[in-house]
Amino acid sequence: MSEPDFSEGAAYVRGRFVPLAQAAVPVTDWGFSRSDVVYDVVHVYRGGFFRLSDHLDRFHRAMAARQLAPAESREEMETVLHRCVALAGLDDAYVSMMTLRGRPRVRGSRRPADCDNHFMAYAAPWIDVIPPEVQARGAHLMIASNPRIPDASVDPTVKNFQWSDLTTSVLEAHAHNYDTSVLCDADGFVTEGPGFNVFIVQDGRIVTPDRGSLQGITRRSVLDICAELGIEAAIAPVTRAMLENADEVFAATTAGGVMPVARIGTASGVRILGNDRPGPISALIREEYWKRHEAGWHMTPVRRELAAPFTGDPDPLADLPATL
Repeated sequence: MSEPDFSEGAAYVRGRFVPLAQAAVPVTDWGFSRSDVVYDVVHVYRGGFFRLSDHLDRFHRAMAARQLAPAESREEMETVLHRCVALAGLDDAYVSMMTLRGRPRVRGSRRPADCDNHFMAYAAPWIDVIPPEVQARGAHLMIASNPRIPDASVDPTVKNFQWSDLTTSVLEAHAHNYDTSVLCDADGFVTEGPGFNVFIVQDGRIVTPDRGSLQGITRRSVLDICAELGIEAAIAPVTRAMLENADEVFAATTAGGVMPVARIGTASGVRILGNDRPGPISALIREEYWKRHEAGWHMTPVRRELAAPFTGDPDPLADLPATL
């Protein structure tokens, strides 16, 4: 029997490791049918996880907030992530972890407590939510006409798959030839984009929205860099007018890092920032972010020994409980 081919990525599903293309959930799983799932994404750069402990901390806060409790411990989850990357043989990777509500044990039940929660994870080759060539010239960002879902309805600090408002904004942005989008809330305050935090630069000061946004790990990294470089930065209210009139704008996410913006607009018009290229402060923050990666900042080396052969050698995770 041939060994599984993990060259396109590796996944952990129901206590087993499978090629990414084979990872699936039943259509009756509430994680699929109701988006009743929390997730987190950590990246691997040149063989090391970036801020892995911070991502696991946030993931466990999200599970607690949604009353999700899979069988795997935090330590087992961390081992799963390492093994997914090791099996796929990736030096640079996009690594996702998820806990799904699962299927009800009682057919037709509408009680979340009747579901068996389960943990899934996968490692895939590196992903940039804004392509590198677009980052180089500066992204074109459209302010969406639809508002962000209110924080009181869906807590944006709990990373989730309820992306309907974000997807609507992306469809609109692409229809008007923008690269991606950013949403304001119903009161006109800037929130976030589809998968990234937003920053504005005004008179040398950096501000990122205080509402409607994930408490991003890359956002935290940007604020850390600013503190070390002596650049004033804050988490504070950002109005639409502040975004439209900013000196510079950039986005930040695990899947792409610090990503400068060159244009801000709507369906009716566009404002070109600076010389239609990444601004100097945005470029500086981006350079520092990757320079620190090169130096091993917050890096945890991938445990390559977990890519043990499937034939002859014992599976290091064979004793993990397989959820039902």
